[in-house]
Amino acid sequence: MDLTEKRLSGELKYSGVIVTVTLDEAQLCDGRIAKREVVHHPGGVSVLPVDENGDCYMVRQFRYPVGHTVLEIPAGKLEAGEEHMSCAVRELSEETGFRADEFVDLGCFYTSPGYSDELLHVYLARGLHAGKSHPDEGEFLNVEKIPLSTLVEMAMSGQIIDAKTVIAILKANQYLGEK
Repeated sequence: MDLTEKRLSGELKYSGVIVTVTLDEAQLCDGRIAKREVVHHPGGVSVLPVDENGDCYMVRQFRYPVGHTVLEIPAGKLEAGEEHMSCAVRELSEETGFRADEFVDLGCFYTSPGYSDELLHVYLARGLHAGKSHPDEGEFLNVEKIPLSTLVEMAMSGQIIDAKTVIAILKANQYLGEK
């Protein structure tokens, strides 16, 4: 059965700094018409930097929508026309100050395909070289060094609940375990 929904029309409801929101009409696979709210996002990258000792460099920052600080991997949105690999290099440097000899592409995922088209690319960074971080204006964060094995335990026990971070930790752990 073809499950494709065909967009019939769309109305811009909001245009913001990061996202736009449309209210679309879509024809369902059975012919009926349904409304679909869609958050359009430029996409982004997330990077898990792991040093030669298996320590990871995480960032802790206040996230306004959830009202508290969150332990995360460095990440950010793609700029117009930017390649995701270039964004990974930029975000790692901005948020941690690190440069890396190697970036391993661990794949990508939709953050919440029920209402958003945001696609997030996940990288593992290795061969780290320290430098000075330079976060975006208005971005405040603390960098924390935590062993990958501890992060896996934290992800599995629910202590880390940021989706991109959980995905990156588990994918990186699997990748590194196969090496």
